[in-house]
Amino acid sequence: MDVFLLFLFNTNNMSKTGVLLINLGTPDDAKWGPVRTYLSEFLNDPRVIDIPWLLRKILVNGIIVPFRSFSSTKIYKELWTEKGSPLIYHGESVAEKLQAQLGEDFGVHLAMRYQNPSMDKVMGEMRFKNYKKLIIIPLFPHYASASSGSAMEKALKIISKWWVIPEIAMVSQFWDDEGFINSFVARANQYNIDEYDHVLFSYHGLPERHVDKVYDDGVPCADHNCENEVTEDNKYCYKATCYGTTRLLVEKLGIPEEKYTVAFQSRLDKKWLRPFSDDFIKERAEKGDKKILAFSPAFVADCLETTVEIGIEYQEIFEEHGGEKVQLVESLNDHPLWIDTLEKMVRDRA
Repeated sequence: MDVFLLFLFNTNNMSKTGVLLINLGTPDDAKWGPVRTYLSEFLNDPRVIDIPWLLRKILVNGIIVPFRSFSSTKIYKELWTEKGSPLIYHGESVAEKLQAQLGEDFGVHLAMRYQNPSMDKVMGEMRFKNYKKLIIIPLFPHYASASSGSAMEKALKIISKWWVIPEIAMVSQFWDDEGFINSFVARANQYNIDEYDHVLFSYHGLPERHVDKVYDDGVPCADHNCENEVTEDNKYCYKATCYGTTRLLVEKLGIPEEKYTVAFQSRLDKKWLRPFSDDFIKERAEKGDKKILAFSPAFVADCLETTVEIGIEYQEIFEEHGGEKVQLVESLNDHPLWIDTLEKMVRDRA
């Protein structure tokens, strides 16, 4: 009887499409042990730190993780709420609302590339649903090997072990999706931009070598005019698409060129994408700016980099050098327009 019910359940799911939303990940708790475990898994990914295996193991496990775990734990405690990690509860809300809008012909699942809910566990559950098709959406607007690339590679490795492999559709990036842009415009409309001295579009940083690897012509990213246009050559260049997103946003918001700046945050060393967001904050304060409006369009959910790095750390830097307020434009989280955007992404590929 149980076998028959399982067969019947799987047969009913054969007409359904499975949707997998993937975000980066977060520690299971804001304590030293879970933070250390998370950092170890994240930083040992060869797409994140792209150096030879032995050097990566020595650097990550012998230097970075032991020394960074304590400071990172303090930061995660600033981020944590009574509901836990914002990346998790915003993600769960998005999955729940997207499921409600898509209806019974779809099954929506949420997984994290690192830690929990793990891709292995979630995709293992999806395998037994016997979906006719899978639509996989890494929740990273701009393609980068260390984020979108890693998530898609992991998904394909898991699926490659399945005996039955269904039809698969993947979304590698959506930086110019009209719904995505309009969702951020809706967030920005909560603020009067004219009240701010300058607008910062702050994107997560990457090592320069990561964007240089996008090009097969041997010419570095710096020589591809990525600040000014997205072309066939640089359409998967993270730097080019970040600038592309900014151009779309400022056009819709009517922000003049002299009033905004694109910069990159969360750097580990000086060989990362420039200009650096923290340097920008300091320089604008020293020039006399009192109010900065800050966007972080590389993130679809508020997290460590938005809430703590921009909302707290940049605020402290700004005040220290004479400024008054760095106002973070909240991320999309579970905004209705963002749910509508995801629904359209899915239905367009179903």
